[in-house]
Amino acid sequence: MTHKNIDRIASTIYQAPLGQYIGRGGAEALAHYVSAEIPVADGEFLFHRGDRADTFYLVTTGKLAVVREATRQRPELVLHVLEPGDLVGELSYIDGTPHTNSIRALEDATLLSFARQTFDPLVEEQPRVAFDFMRAVVTRIHQTAASIAVALDALTPEALGRAADASRVLRGDHDWSVLAERTAD
Repeated sequence: MTHKNIDRIASTIYQAPLGQYIGRGGAEALAHYVSAEIPVADGEFLFHRGDRADTFYLVTTGKLAVVREATRQRPELVLHVLEPGDLVGELSYIDGTPHTNSIRALEDATLLSFARQTFDPLVEEQPRVAFDFMRAVVTRIHQTAASIAVALDALTPEALGRAADASRVLRGDHDWSVLAERTAD
């Protein structure tokens, strides 16, 4: 990549929520470990549930949906919408597990990709940046867990039962009709 592209990428990384943890210097360092900028067309899948995770991404333009793909038993379910600045696939990349959800573009999007072969050297070459990156990921997990806890505290026992059913359906332990029957009650 050219020097101009590195500066543009560093600015993009710094302006993302990740930037508050790694700082301007960390964003400049991280920009050198970007594998590619990739386009994802509206409706195209970036990856599917169960795919191996050897790359993670940073959304730079457009919106993508975290989805449970449609099956014969249930329609597609959008779990979350990712916007510019959001990381995608970093948890599976870090822990080496397959992706737990699929990612589909809701509109044309562009992402920075960080492939294992180009990103892993960061740990040895820039340990402070790697540590701050991990801190950003863990902080996001804590914020998500706290949001879930607040939402669960506000639920009535009946709603909690429906939420538990929905969780089992999402994991694939039950078919979609279980949730539909309970909701109809």
